[in-house]
Amino acid sequence: MRIVFMGTPDFAVPTLTALAAAGHAVVAAYSQPPRPAGRGKQLQPSAVHRAAEALGIAVRTPVSLKGAEEQAAFAALEADVAVVAAYGLILPQAILDAPRLGCLNVHGSLLPRWRGAAPVQRAILAGDATTGVTIMQMERGLDTGPMLATVETPIAGKTAGELTTELAKKGAALMVEVLANLPAHPPVVQPDEGVTYANKIEKAESRLDFTRSAVDVERQVRAFAPAPGAFFELEGERYRVLAADIAEDCGVPGTVLDAALTVACGEGAIRPTLIQRAGKPAMDTAALLRGRAIAAGTFLG
Repeated sequence: MRIVFMGTPDFAVPTLTALAAAGHAVVAAYSQPPRPAGRGKQLQPSAVHRAAEALGIAVRTPVSLKGAEEQAAFAALEADVAVVAAYGLILPQAILDAPRLGCLNVHGSLLPRWRGAAPVQRAILAGDATTGVTIMQMERGLDTGPMLATVETPIAGKTAGELTTELAKKGAALMVEVLANLPAHPPVVQPDEGVTYANKIEKAESRLDFTRSAVDVERQVRAFAPAPGAFFELEGERYRVLAADIAEDCGVPGTVLDAALTVACGEGAIRPTLIQRAGKPAMDTAALLRGRAIAAGTFLG
């Protein structure tokens, strides 16, 4: 098939590479424009941009697809289908209609649960037992289109980073399978029941809330690992907690209970096992405490 690929972050790369490996003609890759990154704030191309160039695929990085000129350039590619994975730009109706078979999306949840921008993090925060990937026919609504295929996976204590990597691989394989035999995957309208929305993660959400139960706090840690990293502050310094265990200890929420940095929560306690101080590499908690002791009774904000 002649395919236009549209994606931006690491999550989208496995689908792009799988389509190329399956022998499809990926005639162009659309990605968001390069953004400033790193200490020098130099413009850096997206993960999809870099992967497409490595594959010899032409890359386009429009700021918007709303203009008639951009829409005409897209239509001129005469694609059979557009495959979309975490692209990050709204697709106007003219774009949705241009490919012969429309636009198919790789979405990181089991729709209609967790429509929207942050399905992996929201599934972890909510304590869902399972999640998955849905291949969906795109329409104007927010992840409302009919579903062509799904694959499920247990969450089972995974971090957002681990789960995103797993779903990216599963989504890539599922998209290749769907395109290989579209008649075997007729679109199914999403049910009205079970709809939830995965709102974009706000920075304030990554601050650990020790007034909540230890179960909830540990979910915060996993949902924001590796980035942006759930954190607490001590003496004006931010500490990112990248992994933690649940403990049965109890005390005033936010209070350090022992020399191992066990922290009381609204119910139970958590014991961070991997921490990162600002400007330093992540390290296990024991190593951190050897260089920066945090005494029992300390309150963490």
